[in-house]
Amino acid sequence: MSTNDLRVRQLIMEEAARIILDEGVADYGLAKRKAAERLGAGQTRNLPRNVEIEEAVHARQRLFEDDASREALMRLREAAVQAMELLAPFEPRLVGPVLEGLVNGREEITLHLFADSVEEVIFHLEDRGIRWRGDERRMRSGQGYVFYPVIAFAGPGADVEAVVFPVKGIRQAPPSPVDGKPMRRAGIKEVRGLLGSEQCELGSGN
Repeated sequence: MSTNDLRVRQLIMEEAARIILDEGVADYGLAKRKAAERLGAGQTRNLPRNVEIEEAVHARQRLFEDDASREALMRLREAAVQAMELLAPFEPRLVGPVLEGLVNGREEITLHLFADSVEEVIFHLEDRGIRWRGDERRMRSGQGYVFYPVIAFAGPGADVEAVVFPVKGIRQAPPSPVDGKPMRRAGIKEVRGLLGSEQCELGSGN
């Protein structure tokens, strides 16, 4: 790979990271294609791998992190705890940017729930007067790609997107679209622990 190719690749990584964090684009593939087009390299096949984009995202987050972004992350994790308490019968697990510590301007939390049927989750919300909308999420599994039902609603402090898995799905997280390894999930105890650490850091002025 030439020096110029390496430079273009690096620029695409940096611009994709900016798009993900500043514009709230969650799809790494879409972010790097947009980045390549904006840099006039839309025809290149020399696109960075998703894991390289993720490294660039975390590097940019560290570079621009300040009290405002830390407070925003804390608010989202507080909202996640509240949503997980609401959905406690379905063993909720937090996934995605809020778990990874990324602030991308989107007031949105993604949870994985586990139930015998999506109707159980719907009835649970309706019994509490919570309006919801349904969708689907295409995710990889050991059998290829599977569509899982998604329940979205306005939660306490942030929008919630809950992907509903079968009960046995709690044993094995789906592969991450970034590196193919099992997706990181966190139960409510772990999220509370992360929240406690953030409160200590903000309180100490670090």
